[in-house]
Amino acid sequence: MHMRQPRIILASASPRRAALLEQIGVEFSIQPADIDESVRDGETAQALVQRLAQAKADAVANNAVDALVIGSDTVVTLDDAIFGKPRDQAHAAAMLQQLSGRTHRVYSAVAIVAGDRQANRVSSSDVTMQPLRPEHISAYWASGEPRDKAGGYAIQGLGAVFVQHLAGSYSGVMGLPLYETARLLIEFGVNVLVV
Repeated sequence: MHMRQPRIILASASPRRAALLEQIGVEFSIQPADIDESVRDGETAQALVQRLAQAKADAVANNAVDALVIGSDTVVTLDDAIFGKPRDQAHAAAMLQQLSGRTHRVYSAVAIVAGDRQANRVSSSDVTMQPLRPEHISAYWASGEPRDKAGGYAIQGLGAVFVQHLAGSYSGVMGLPLYETARLLIEFGVNVLVV
């Protein structure tokens, strides 16, 4: 007998996360979580993404008791500094200038809450950027792409031309690590492609 799949909710407004979840054949609805994403004093990037992914899933699960809720969060780090989404053009340019010609780390967490069960996983990837000239950065800002991206770039878009090397999870750098997401979904009884 086929077990009924739970109702799945993605606690994110990110079109990239939705596209990634669709990519692995998961049916879901979207309900963004409104949480405080401030970094706590002394909090590591890994602890931050885990906490925020869990908080997003918890916030939506509180009002959807019969659903399985997926929360996710992604941050870029360099020299122990956490890079979130740019506030404006100057902030984006400063972030990209710091990432220029260097290798940074991207942490992406996924959390699942279903009733009284919860679990989360973190993916870590290293991304090496080519050296960027100021004209590259200003042209990239003008494209509109960096505005809502952690670290001020999108690996799945025009920002890909800046990425010399990736060691880790492409989907994790995009915002939802699919390997970890699939493992969690299977643990929670969701039929995902056999892995």
